[in-house]
Amino acid sequence: METEIKYPTEIHQHTAEQVTNFFSGFKDVRAALLTCSCARGKASKDSCLDMAILFSPQLSTGKRDEIIALWDKEHAENKLYKDFSETGEYSHVDLEFIDGNFREGCHEWTSGPDGFELEIGNFLAYSKPLYKNGEYFDQLRSDWLPYYNDSQRERRLKMVREFCLNNLHHIPLYNDRGLYFQCFNRLYHAVGEFLQALFIAKRTYPIAYDKWIKEQLCDLLQLPDLYEELVELMQYERFESSQHKCKAKQLESLVDRYCNE
Repeated sequence: METEIKYPTEIHQHTAEQVTNFFSGFKDVRAALLTCSCARGKASKDSCLDMAILFSPQLSTGKRDEIIALWDKEHAENKLYKDFSETGEYSHVDLEFIDGNFREGCHEWTSGPDGFELEIGNFLAYSKPLYKNGEYFDQLRSDWLPYYNDSQRERRLKMVREFCLNNLHHIPLYNDRGLYFQCFNRLYHAVGEFLQALFIAKRTYPIAYDKWIKEQLCDLLQLPDLYEELVELMQYERFESSQHKCKAKQLESLVDRYCNE
């Protein structure tokens, strides 16, 4: 049974209900999902309303585009959405359209972590279904939760570790050249990839790699000491210094400690 949803304001709730009512009128919509902060009871009045609309995987591109165009018209003409946008500084409806075919994205040497585990986590593990049409959403949860298959997991853990270490091993070279902002950029990407590898190693889906870090490490993974180490890692006494090298070594030691089979 789904837990009760705690919306930050009444208009967040009314807007979610309005969106759900709109999409429930289409037979090819399999679910309307509340996601992100609102789904986890962590939103504020300034938070946007994050939702995902799950289409049938057999839906044609043309029909999908027609439904989205109708939604764009509804969003533009319905006064509720304008009223909602005035609730807080960044309040707006943020919809994503998915079909349940989760694919590994492109992970490049300087791109930081990819979104594969984030998508599964936020759409399936941490979402709250506001509407379901048939069993497709429940089947997706059954297929992907509590975690994806071991062979894929082992391959992805190895891959993410390699990208993370590649970023860290570039830092001393850039540090010696005085390219301090590039060092920081590499460190930032490596921290994200460390978190990605950590969650893969722990067989737990993440929420984000750039926010809710304390909640994820302390509550989800029960690693409060690691959280404190990461906070210290991100603190600089002097930016233009060899601290970047030291931080790269520190993070590599965390990778070796936490991101193995």
